[in-house]
Amino acid sequence: MLAGRALYPIEVEVRSEPRWRGWGRRRPRAQQIAVLYGQLADLLRSGVPLLRSLEVLQRQTTNPRLKLTIEELRARVEEGASLADAMARDVRVFGEMAVSMVRAGGEGGFLEESLDRVAEFTEKQDDLRSRVAGALAYPAILAVVGTSIVTVLMIFFVPQFAELFSQLRQSGQLPFLTDWLLWLSDALRQWGWLLLALLVAAVGLARAKLATEAGQRWRDRMKLKLPVAGGIFLNLAVARFCRVLGTLLRNGVPILKALEISSDATGNRMLAAAVCEAAENISAGERLAAPLMACGHFPIAVIEMIAVAEESNTLERVLVEIADGLERRTWRQLDLLVRLLEPFMLLIMAAVVLAVVIALLLPMIRMSSTI
Repeated sequence: MLAGRALYPIEVEVRSEPRWRGWGRRRPRAQQIAVLYGQLADLLRSGVPLLRSLEVLQRQTTNPRLKLTIEELRARVEEGASLADAMARDVRVFGEMAVSMVRAGGEGGFLEESLDRVAEFTEKQDDLRSRVAGALAYPAILAVVGTSIVTVLMIFFVPQFAELFSQLRQSGQLPFLTDWLLWLSDALRQWGWLLLALLVAAVGLARAKLATEAGQRWRDRMKLKLPVAGGIFLNLAVARFCRVLGTLLRNGVPILKALEISSDATGNRMLAAAVCEAAENISAGERLAAPLMACGHFPIAVIEMIAVAEESNTLERVLVEIADGLERRTWRQLDLLVRLLEPFMLLIMAAVVLAVVIALLLPMIRMSSTI
């Protein structure tokens, strides 16, 4: 447009999108993006040009968030950008792994296959995320309901007995459990707002601390050291790494670039640092298994399978199989943990309520025996 007006730009800067334009706008769900990949692959495989395919997908999409995403993608392609470059400008929606795979497919002449594999990978990751969230939903509801019930009992129910037990307290005959319960109830009534404010401040301070690089590294380190959940976190992170790396290698992405992308896909900075060190050793001529074993975070069985796959030149296939096996094993462990967690939460709730009831009944039993 400038050339048509005989104008020449002296300086060109990327315009930052105003903050108010992002208000109220949410990203499309991963399942919707996966369907978009699959439909785009089908259209391209049928011989429909890329720009026309995006136009068709935009017209048939009813979801407003996804329609806006496709519209922006089509506008960038219409301006002359490749599909990968257009996706890279909105990497928050598509993800760096998908951008790299689409770029490799576009340069290698297998764009449709790359889109199909990205769709499959996105669906599996979204399914795993949904299953984990669904499994933890019931224990979380139990924890919230139990805490609410106990709080209501302590603030509104227990103080009704304070005057009844005042004579026993003055004479020193009030049981210790009842005395402690009344003291705690009185403290919650008088200083509950202060405790709530301190709790909110502590949560805000912890979130600010965890937002730093040092805080995130500490959190990721602690996640791997948890007694039972640490193994689950480790297996999920290793499974993500293996699936992303295997998928990238299968789509022709160079191994150093694939390791760089898959290190971020682990979601754990300790494992990401180990993968980056492995990439440095690979650039010096070593194989992948040795530096991964040296970091001490990857399971021995995974390392052995990677070493055998490197010897047989089947690394990309074995990595995906490792990811499938780890996810199945992790889901069984998570399912067992959740099944144990549900009765454990019920037992905790029952024990707390029982302690409140016993603390209120003991003085009554003593008063009745005295009478």
